[in-house]
Amino acid sequence: MKRLSFLVGKWAGEARLLHRSAEPVELFQTEEVQYKLGRLLVMVEGIGRAKSDGQVLLHALAIISYDDEAGTFHLRAFNDGRFLETQMKLLEAGEGITWAFALGEVRTSSVLRINDHGEWTESAEVSLGSQPPRKLLELTVHPQK
Repeated sequence: MKRLSFLVGKWAGEARLLHRSAEPVELFQTEEVQYKLGRLLVMVEGIGRAKSDGQVLLHALAIISYDDEAGTFHLRAFNDGRFLETQMKLLEAGEGITWAFALGEVRTSSVLRINDHGEWTESAEVSLGSQPPRKLLELTVHPQK
């Protein structure tokens, strides 16, 4: 779990989310990442508030664990009354992670990176059936002091 230390802390910035209306919504985004259970877990909580009226449009919680026997990270995420569980992989080229999941015809893929400016950037795509992927989320947050 030590390899995820680059995420730990409080972050704030902006995001763009493809919302239920199928139109992108601009958000003020916060992310808080903490070690839990003596560093056996990493907990990530993200909250996105609409820039237009401050309404919470994204509230997600994720728990990351490591399976010593299999040598793999697992991500269990909760959002909008649902949850998913999937494998998560560390990026080889520096500080970042990637994960994906499929539910019926819906498929998503996400990439999180810490860029050269120390910002957490995240990009997620979603596709339905044979339709081409669409941007689901673009996020850039900065570490808070």
